[in-house]
Amino acid sequence: MTTSKPEKFTVHFPDEALDDLKRRLTHTRWSPEIANADWDYGVNGSYLREVVEYWRDTFDWREQEAEINRFDHYRIELGEGVPVHYIHQEGKGPNPLPIILSHGWPWTFWDWHAVIGPLTDPAAHGGDPADAFEVIVPSVPGFGLSVPLRRQGITAPVVADLWARLMGEVLGFERFAAAGGDWGSFVTWELGTRYVPRMVGVYLSFPPIWHAGGVEGLSPEQYSADEAGWYEKTLKKWNDTAVSHLTVHSKDHQTLAWALADSPVGLAAWLLERRRNWSDCGGDVESRFTRDFLLTQVTLYWLTESIASSMQLYAEQYRAGAAAADNYTGPMKPARIEAPTGIGVFPEDVALLPRSVCEEAANLRHWSVQPEGGHFAPSEVPAAYVEELRTFFRPLR
Repeated sequence: MTTSKPEKFTVHFPDEALDDLKRRLTHTRWSPEIANADWDYGVNGSYLREVVEYWRDTFDWREQEAEINRFDHYRIELGEGVPVHYIHQEGKGPNPLPIILSHGWPWTFWDWHAVIGPLTDPAAHGGDPADAFEVIVPSVPGFGLSVPLRRQGITAPVVADLWARLMGEVLGFERFAAAGGDWGSFVTWELGTRYVPRMVGVYLSFPPIWHAGGVEGLSPEQYSADEAGWYEKTLKKWNDTAVSHLTVHSKDHQTLAWALADSPVGLAAWLLERRRNWSDCGGDVESRFTRDFLLTQVTLYWLTESIASSMQLYAEQYRAGAAAADNYTGPMKPARIEAPTGIGVFPEDVALLPRSVCEEAANLRHWSVQPEGGHFAPSEVPAAYVEELRTFFRPLR
């Protein structure tokens, strides 16, 4: 497999693409809506219209693009048909620890933007320079700026292999750290099983759910007294918000993608509902994320035409036999994560696993239960997330 050389670039989309987006937003054909004031049937129309009006008339993509370009962006082809974009920011400290941060869906690389500065330059953010990291934030193939993806078969283990090549062959790190959420957690734990000698440690903000046999493999007896209510909370949130999502993404995502690739309003609705359902927002998604941040994420998916290829990760993983719909269906549990592992429990995440299960699944060195945060921890509670990484990796350096 060949690897090209990294090319530094500036993120820029043409005016024609932005004009087309505004035209489509202006000529939206809105769906009828019945009794949906409380989002009982999905995204509420009044809120969606308000966001779309702001997107069309006020949101400034060029301003957000300039913010994105404050970081150093690179692209490389890690094998035929697999373009990879990544941010690479050097650390400022006596011995910065290289770390690769992996996003999930409907995340993008931009979910990490608020933690990059504090991680790379802790002294400038009230921290100890000895905790500095050298930060690499890639876009998973098929997501955001890692397009166009031109081959199938991209699964979490495949992405982990690509990240190992990126960190080693391309960037020259013999050993490194890793952290991730959502699909990024799956990729990160694959690094922690497949590349143990090279891993300083791995940190997961989403628990190793497949090691438990999926949510259906959990039982109330596995939870300790101080984890009371976690099982019921997980079962409800999973069944209410994750089962339908996983089913369509795993089984027939391309059918949905035809609609979302054609309608920016449809795309926004699909992404915003997940942000609301899976974050610690109490039903008010903008209490956790600014409107500009939310629309930057949606616009990235729109301008890169990446909705189909991003959802394909679910379908490829399902066909590989690792996960499907709401359940683990593989022939055997994943291998134990032997690299030193840290797990942060953010209370409004989609699934909360008991510590006992996590100890069986991983070489658990760090366990913390956070007071707030949900599925998008680095962008919901960036200060807490930064402190988690500093605390976990400090004795491992």
